[in-house]
Amino acid sequence: MNKKITFSVLFTMVLFRLQVINAQQFHNNKIVAHRGAWKKTGVPQNSIASLQAAVRLGCVGSEFDVRMTKDEVLVINHDAHHEGMDIEQTDFAELRKKPLKNGELLPTLEEYLKEGKKQKKTMLVTEIKPSPAGKERGVLLAEKVVQMVRKMKAQKWIVYISFDYDILKKVRELDKDAKLQYLNGNISASQLKADNIGGADYHFSVFQRDEQWLDEAKKEGIVTNAWTVNDTLLMDYFLGRNIDFLTTDEPEKGLQHDAYFAKTKRKLVGGDEFNYTGLPDSKKWGYDVGGNGWGNNELQYYTKEDTSNAVVRKGVLTITARPQAMENRKFTSARLVTRDKGEWTYGRIEVRAKLPKGRGTWPAIWMLGKDIKEVGWPKCGEIDIMEHVGYDPDTLVGTIHTQAYNHVKGTQKSKKIFIKNPYTEFHVYAVDWTPEKMDFLLDGVVYLSIPNEHKTVNEWPFDKPHYLLLNLAVGGNWGGAKGVDESVFPASMEVDFVRVYQ
Repeated sequence: MNKKITFSVLFTMVLFRLQVINAQQFHNNKIVAHRGAWKKTGVPQNSIASLQAAVRLGCVGSEFDVRMTKDEVLVINHDAHHEGMDIEQTDFAELRKKPLKNGELLPTLEEYLKEGKKQKKTMLVTEIKPSPAGKERGVLLAEKVVQMVRKMKAQKWIVYISFDYDILKKVRELDKDAKLQYLNGNISASQLKADNIGGADYHFSVFQRDEQWLDEAKKEGIVTNAWTVNDTLLMDYFLGRNIDFLTTDEPEKGLQHDAYFAKTKRKLVGGDEFNYTGLPDSKKWGYDVGGNGWGNNELQYYTKEDTSNAVVRKGVLTITARPQAMENRKFTSARLVTRDKGEWTYGRIEVRAKLPKGRGTWPAIWMLGKDIKEVGWPKCGEIDIMEHVGYDPDTLVGTIHTQAYNHVKGTQKSKKIFIKNPYTEFHVYAVDWTPEKMDFLLDGVVYLSIPNEHKTVNEWPFDKPHYLLLNLAVGGNWGGAKGVDESVFPASMEVDFVRVYQ
């Protein structure tokens, strides 16, 4: 190799290394503080103090809103009004006379960027607000924001977001390298890609309603961000779906949950959000059918694909037991199973449900070993995530049954606890199952932990696939131990979601 070529290669390598060193390295988490970190800290939204708090927390981004005053000064404020004054109809000097609740003056974009540039780990997620005066002023605002960002040399920190598609197109026209995310939720991933808008920052319901959206976005190379996610169950859902970012009013909680998923590397691998109408999804659910008493002298006949017993409406699966004669039984109900459709070894299984009330009801959320037909019960293993019998109100029982530990012998491992308002409120019933132990949880709190004794499969048949069952029985050896009050029927168990993380 001659000297000229050698020098050229070395120069290129050095230049590349310098570019890598100088590249902005933001925090390695998914949490964007919505209008800064204000809720727990008590500082005003969109204040310098809320930005500083988000930076101290270590959020990957801090979001804020930009508006333009009558005399075309760029200020940070979410609402169109500040202290009763219409921002677009008021001069900056007049607005500035009314400080924020913490004594800060209404911040300008220039001041905000100056503060944001003091650190290099938190992105500045800049929402350019559409103008009430119309498109022309909105585009002018976009131009001035880009100009200010350039003046402050803050491009590396900035992600532009807006509900106005034309504003983002204008930003793209002015800055071919700008990071852009659209907020309104009505543009497909493929169209965003075609328009060179690199991100979808949509309300979480858009991604929940269409479970394929996130997958399509990844195929198209579109960055995804869900707003505004404050519920920790929703945080887990989206973190389990491997969304790129979450915008939240509670970044402290968000960072805790993000750290958990980063550590465990768990993903959402199964379940149902019930975001459709009609019969349960046949790709996910099958049925156990019949009226043979199910080994417990139960009084119901389990039907198949009958919306009077199992139906999905308004985001909820409802399983209903009815006083309806069928074959040799006085009641009908449904028993949904994931057998041959969803079977898992280890993981966290969560079901958010509201229970039926009344003597004679026996709802259950449980799992059975896939090999039950080959080895029989209880050798296959049974995990009762939630059982409740109506004659024992406000209680929950979690149990495992195995060859060594089962209710026939009276050796089952279980625990009964009090549960508040199970008939009027949804609760999350869960099991966290690892090779070492089985934790049973109510609303995220462990109430029973069963260790693997590492003896034989007679004690621990849980190192193999199990499938999930949801059902509502009537009467039976346990559920009907104190009789059946027929006046409480029809009775229903409602299920908001089923989620399986591994």
